Amino acid sequence: MTRTPYSYQIADLSGLARHLCRELAATTRPPGHLALMNMLARGAGFRNLQHFRAATAAGRRLDAPDAPTPDLTRVEQVLRYFDASGRLARWPARTKAQNLAIRAIWSHLPPRQTLTEAEVNRLIDQWQLIGDRALLRRTLVMEGLLWRLPDGSQYRRIEAAPDPEALALIRRLPSP
Repeated sequence: MTRTPYSYQIADLSGLARHLCRELAATTRPPGHLALMNMLARGAGFRNLQHFRAATAAGRRLDAPDAPTPDLTRVEQVLRYFDASGRLARWPARTKAQNLAIRAIWSHLPPRQTLTEAEVNRLIDQWQLIGDRALLRRTLVMEGLLWRLPDGSQYRRIEAAPDPEALALIRRLPSP
């Protein structure tokens, strides 16, 4: 069985020394390694060794990077399609770049609000310069980012967590 190393850090060495003196004075014979480890854990402010191990494991889980790292080269390539104000100036030729660029338009649509086609067009027009809002609207619907009635009278942004590249792109574009 492999051993998990646990780092031990205390804020006050003097307090630990006093705590160990009291605990060692209360014993009639030298403590074993487990009893000594429990004393050290209590000296660091934990209830016992088990509490120390659980807190250390939880800290490792919380510090572990759980989100995948975005491909920043792809983000950099798609950023070229936007002007300095964050508006889509050119429509990418590649589908992957289109899917990433459309996320930036999606991020400007209001969440949990039903809109008419005219309202969606106005919002899209604020963030694009390519002159084809119908293409962008259709792409949003096809990518599952925008819901609409079959007659096109009502639209609603679909809430979904952006992937790491889309999040990186949205963060790098100027906001209103």
